[in-house]
Amino acid sequence: MSDFTRNQSAEHAQEVSAVTIANYNRIAVPYSKGTADHDVSQNITALLDAINVDGPYVILDLGCGPGRDLCQFSALGHEVVGLDGSIELVRIARTKTNCEVLHQNFLNLNLPVARFDGIFANASLFHVPTSQLAQVLGKLATTLKSSGVLLCSNPRGNNQEGWVDGRYGCFHDLETWRTYVTDAGFRELHHYYRPTGRPRTEQPWLVTVWRRSSDIRNE
Repeated sequence: MSDFTRNQSAEHAQEVSAVTIANYNRIAVPYSKGTADHDVSQNITALLDAINVDGPYVILDLGCGPGRDLCQFSALGHEVVGLDGSIELVRIARTKTNCEVLHQNFLNLNLPVARFDGIFANASLFHVPTSQLAQVLGKLATTLKSSGVLLCSNPRGNNQEGWVDGRYGCFHDLETWRTYVTDAGFRELHHYYRPTGRPRTEQPWLVTVWRRSSDIRNE
């Protein structure tokens, strides 16, 4: 992985995002098949358990890919909307689910104000270049209802960012990730590492659960 500076321009961030999305478009079918049996039920449960209003809930699956987790949320009785930057993955998700699936680049989100009780960002936000993270997290805060919940599952690292297998990724440690999400108006509820039951050196995934601050003004 090659490192990139964090003060890259918005234009450069758009360029690396476009290359990453193009990569997902090319591998959409094998990616769908290869991730179909991944078990993220722990993360789904963590999100739902943190929402403190009566259900069913309205959930945004940010980076829904081919729709695996859309099916899980729907089966549990919730209204779930998918969103992905890859049009090929969006097409697969629309075909295999009965859910609304939005085709949007994370860097250009256009979401309704205060619609969602929860956002499920499973293996998705790490593709956002660090220079653009604050504005993306700010938009996610705005689309959550007051006291809504954000779950993020990201591969962790030592705050490197760069190219891995043709896709751009950012690999933050817990303290750095906390700073970005807290500054965007969220309060941490808890965090854990995955897969469970292994030594920390064998737990590459960091999962953080956040509540939107009620004093953020939606605009």
